[in-house]
Amino acid sequence: MLTTEQKKYLRTLALNLPNKYQVGKNEITDTLICMLDKALIAKELIKIDLMKGVSSPVNEIALDLSSKLNAEIVQIVGKTVILFRRNKLRPIIQFKK
Repeated sequence: MLTTEQKKYLRTLALNLPNKYQVGKNEITDTLICMLDKALIAKELIKIDLMKGVSSPVNEIALDLSSKLNAEIVQIVGKTVILFRRNKLRPIIQFKK
């Protein structure tokens, strides 16, 4: 569970992240989950855009993604979801103490 200070720090880092990942009209597929899982291992923090063809609510998709990826929702802004999952073997993001 992230503290409010950690979430604030992650939101600051996410400002400079490109929106590389998109959820389209097919919504959540096994291929998408596999791709996002690899991205979380490599980067820990990712930004996901939901395209216009998505019929489910943004909050519902964000919760579904976070549970399937075992990640935490940092922020939801419009149709953009920011997820974080700590890489236990090689942590990349260091939090201030």
